[in-house]
Amino acid sequence: MCVRTDEDSNRYQKVYGLMPIRLIPTLFVLLWATGFIGARYAMPYAEPFYFLLVRFAIAGFILTAFALATGRRFPNGKTAIHAMITGALIHGAYLSAVFWAIHNGLPAGMSALIVGIQPILTTLLAGAVLKEKIYPRHWLGLILGLAGVALVLFPKLHLGAMGINSATIAASFVAVFCVSAGTIWQKKTGTATDMVTGTTLQYAGACIVTAILSLAFEHQQFEPNGELYFAMAWLVIVLSIGAIFLLMRLIRDGAVNSIASLFYLIPAVTAIMANVLFGEELHGIQYIGMVLVAAAVWVSNSQLGTLRRASA
Repeated sequence: MCVRTDEDSNRYQKVYGLMPIRLIPTLFVLLWATGFIGARYAMPYAEPFYFLLVRFAIAGFILTAFALATGRRFPNGKTAIHAMITGALIHGAYLSAVFWAIHNGLPAGMSALIVGIQPILTTLLAGAVLKEKIYPRHWLGLILGLAGVALVLFPKLHLGAMGINSATIAASFVAVFCVSAGTIWQKKTGTATDMVTGTTLQYAGACIVTAILSLAFEHQQFEPNGELYFAMAWLVIVLSIGAIFLLMRLIRDGAVNSIASLFYLIPAVTAIMANVLFGEELHGIQYIGMVLVAAAVWVSNSQLGTLRRASA
């Protein structure tokens, strides 16, 4: 594992010093939610694995150029391998499984509902692997959050859809496990790694996963148009760089079980965005769910768990 130097700490201070730590979770939730909106714009015009491969490759190229320009040294040996494993799980396997399930007919609401159990699984893994203390308030918040997610997504579930089958449901559960395992792996092995070079190596791992999947199951097809290019640019800059850096910061500085509860806010925020951008109707039961989700995050994570107040 890399040891952070004083020079590295100064770099972090320059990047994050102007952003109050309390604002990072809110910004992360808002940015992460836009990923689903971007996917909606892109998926009609590209195959999912190939789209993700191109997205990760572009993000990796940008970060590599930035790292070289700023004189950062890439980790090697076990540290590099750990970063690539994290990327293969959090980026490559998780997003590939979600996109594949939706591409093959699983309603997005059903997929999001299944992925909504991620905080519970992450909390269990954090307790078992990282020996993090799990308090009753965490369990209460996680249970309330899952109930709130169900209420937010309930009107969108179409139980009679042909895409609901053992393969697509299994893919969604694979996604849940992969993002949970990746979060734990990052917390256990990568918290002292430079964020820029570490994230670059994560995308290298993600590219390996998506390249294998695309070559095995797709024809690498794109249908170039403005919406596809906009979605790609947004997902690369805002999600693959901006939101991921925020997530890595949260993982590094906070308890994993508290961070995971933030993901309960994503479906509610996404529903509001879809209502504004696409005119998707929001029902009364969804507003109740949103309130319940907010209460769940407050109960489980009112002070961001053990998030340190000082910049590392």
